[in-house]
Amino acid sequence: MEDIEIEVPQYFICPISLQIMKDPVTVVTGITYDRESIEHWFLATNDLSCPVTKQALPRGAGLTPNHTLRRLIQQWCKENATNGVDLIPTPRLPLDKIYLTRLVRDLGVSHLQLTALKKLEALVLENDERTRFSMAEAGVAKAVILLVIRCFRGGETNGLLEAFRILHHVWNVSGDNEVQLLVNGNTDFLDSLTWVFRCGLDQMDNHLLVKNEAILVSKMTMEVLSPCQLERLNLEFFKNIVMVLKEKISLKAVKSALHILINACPWGRNRIKIVESGAVFQIIELELAKPEKRVTELIFNLLANLCGCADGRDQLLKHGGGMAMVSKRILRVSPATDDPAVHILSSIAMFSATHNVLSEMLLVGAVSKLCMVMQSDCEAYLKKKVRGILRLHSNVWNNSPCIAVYLITRPRW
Repeated sequence: MEDIEIEVPQYFICPISLQIMKDPVTVVTGITYDRESIEHWFLATNDLSCPVTKQALPRGAGLTPNHTLRRLIQQWCKENATNGVDLIPTPRLPLDKIYLTRLVRDLGVSHLQLTALKKLEALVLENDERTRFSMAEAGVAKAVILLVIRCFRGGETNGLLEAFRILHHVWNVSGDNEVQLLVNGNTDFLDSLTWVFRCGLDQMDNHLLVKNEAILVSKMTMEVLSPCQLERLNLEFFKNIVMVLKEKISLKAVKSALHILINACPWGRNRIKIVESGAVFQIIELELAKPEKRVTELIFNLLANLCGCADGRDQLLKHGGGMAMVSKRILRVSPATDDPAVHILSSIAMFSATHNVLSEMLLVGAVSKLCMVMQSDCEAYLKKKVRGILRLHSNVWNNSPCIAVYLITRPRW
């Protein structure tokens, strides 16, 4: 039996996805799109304009459901179901804007805020993109940030778990500069996060859950902070982040903490503050527990940054397993680990190369591993860096068997 080619009416097709629309909505320019496609367009491009006409759309204009077109599409799909066309169910109604506005308003009323938080939390946990988009449009992220700041000022911990869960899900959906301006406008929100980590151990029964959500929000916060704010991060903030690494609340929390420390390194004296917070010892311990590949890559990225300062190298060398751990991971994890690992050994060889350190590099197999890099198919720039390390201390390591093999296979330095 031959397949029947079905011609789909052109006005059933979404201009963005080029698929049959399931929930057609019309923007103020008169063009109709599938709701999911146009909402994704707004989020992905951060551009509130009509994709077809390129006209700017007024904020708050909304999307008007095209019920007549939807019913025509549903009827056409039903008539062609025998030809393999899937039926299209009636779409779920979008959130009532008035209801959302009332919940946002209730967040500012002390005796109503906990109930409002629980209702908003239930909405974000539905994991529906349309719901989160509507919440972002209603200003939920800004309202919750202000609530967290009020909790910090009043020492109130009730409702923090719900607040951070809501922020975690809604923050990146809004695409609104208002949240970024609010976070950068003063230090209250950063101080609030520091306070949550500090007070969690003795004031909240669910402190681990709260800290798990708070560290995820902290990562998002770091991504929008201005250079001025990043340079002002204090030692206590970094100690709290390192404590999250020690507690290993969750895999997501560990990755977020590592991202925070990596992103903070380039700014001001943050690298020294991170070392003072005990990060070097903690991430070495974390790596010795053999975490997943991505965590190892993040650890080595951070460790390479911290070994760029004398205190960082000193802390690595003071750890009994630091040097051995770095050398063993080379050529065993991924190129994303090899590069920072060689950088760490290079920094030590150039700036911390006492006789005892060079002897330890030989003893734990670091020199052997460097020779193996020269024989591998690593990138040329990495081999050049390794060659520089071997050449720098060849007079100390010249009795090593691996150096002898290297000299035989590559007689010209």
